[in-house]
Amino acid sequence: MFQNICIVGAGAIGGWIGARLAAAGQPVNVVARGATLQALRAHGLRLREGALADERERSFAVRATDQPFDLGAQDLVIVAVKAPAMREVASAIGPLLGPQTAVLTAMNGVPWWFLQGLKGLVAGRTLESVDPGGAIGRAIGTERVLGCVVHASCSVDAPGVVRHRMGNGLIVGEPGGGVSERAQALKALLRGAGFEVTLSGQIQQDIWYKLWGNMTVNPVCAMTGASADRVLDDELARNFLSAVMLEAREIGARIGVPIAQQPEDRHAITRKLGALKPSMLQDVQARRPVELDALVTAVRELGQFTQTPTPFTDALLGLARVHARVLGLYPG
Repeated sequence: MFQNICIVGAGAIGGWIGARLAAAGQPVNVVARGATLQALRAHGLRLREGALADERERSFAVRATDQPFDLGAQDLVIVAVKAPAMREVASAIGPLLGPQTAVLTAMNGVPWWFLQGLKGLVAGRTLESVDPGGAIGRAIGTERVLGCVVHASCSVDAPGVVRHRMGNGLIVGEPGGGVSERAQALKALLRGAGFEVTLSGQIQQDIWYKLWGNMTVNPVCAMTGASADRVLDDELARNFLSAVMLEAREIGARIGVPIAQQPEDRHAITRKLGALKPSMLQDVQARRPVELDALVTAVRELGQFTQTPTPFTDALLGLARVHARVLGLYPG
């Protein structure tokens, strides 16, 4: 089912997935720009794995271009970009989309298609925070989409050079629920490339659970410059994170993606990661646009849809966006 595969966003996660597929013998196409495009053409897609004392680097030949027209319609397009880049990506990848093309989104936070298949107060609604005016949804039909939640830590050492640190899990599923033939085919493809793959009957549930921790730790670390363990070690900071999480848990219950855990349960999981430097802190330090809308603004919007009070989420969003605007990393 998936003979022609294209990676859009050959950064940490996209590069890791692409390299693993190439290592399994799958021809991989990549849409890239600038220094990344030059590196892929000159040296291939490079993947570094293992402890520093026993690290190995492998290079894989890929077909790289900045012109989607060069590639034509694909069977599978894997989109692994930061949420702020998604609108531009959606407007450019039309040439990759044929009648049966599936689009796998491996991204942080709430995606533009998140409400697809959900009922009640959010049925049929569009999230303006992540898809203003519905432009992304029009460019990439929801019927194409497969969702993906990544449980791995990767980083970019240099353009076209990806380092895999830990984790190997991918959860995939249909936005509308259930297990389809194409989801099963995708599971087989990814397992063949060495990933630990789980098929989800409701991928929104898995997205919401991962978001439940990321939506607090990411912006607080970005604002303070502290690693996750130092934030959690401060009782007052930890209590603030918990208050935001309780608001998000209530929203999840009202839209059909409940979370049974308490915030302290999730804090315990985060603590196991040690001195974690979350992606938003990395973006601030590298002066890249931050994914604030997908991680926090969307939660606030869902609170408005469901008439859930969100004073702590509002405070977090307000402080985080002022911080990002001062640095020129968030619009407005």
